[in-house]
Amino acid sequence: MKNITDSFLCFIYWPSAGSFGFDTDILATNLINLSAVLGVLIFFGKGVCASCLFQRLSDLLDNRKQRILRTIQNSEELRETAIEQLEKARALLRKVEREADRFRVNGYSEIEREKLNLINSIYTTLKQFEIYKNETIQFEQQRAIHQVQQRVLQQALQGALATLNSCLNNELHLRTIGANIGIFGAMKEKTN
Repeated sequence: MKNITDSFLCFIYWPSAGSFGFDTDILATNLINLSAVLGVLIFFGKGVCASCLFQRLSDLLDNRKQRILRTIQNSEELRETAIEQLEKARALLRKVEREADRFRVNGYSEIEREKLNLINSIYTTLKQFEIYKNETIQFEQQRAIHQVQQRVLQQALQGALATLNSCLNNELHLRTIGANIGIFGAMKEKTN
């Protein structure tokens, strides 16, 4: 009987020079290895019928195929769900961008409106301050003029009294009082 390990070690070769190495011809070694595996299965599985073995192998392959198909189907469903979610997200993004643009435009116009309102309010306030300033200046000028007039009048009266007191004697004083009383009496009679 031939040694069974000889068929399994076909991927290892011994060149004639006696060195050890690997066979790099993959197709040849795969075919040899597959035939070796099938040979071992047949040799050790003599009591098992070949149709049962192929049925079992067929069932395993079918199960594997079903799992692969389910995985592909699940992947497709997940892909479709992801595409739907992506479309929803894009639609939401477009909506948010439109809203942002609207808010930006409205915000800029609102800012401009507020700026104009503030400028108008400041202008009005400055006008009022100018009016108050002018009124205050005019009032202070009037008050200063009135005070100067009062002082000038007071000084004039004091000067006149001093002049009169120095020039008047009792007789002249009595005559002046009498004349003034006469003038007042005449005015009183005219008004009646």
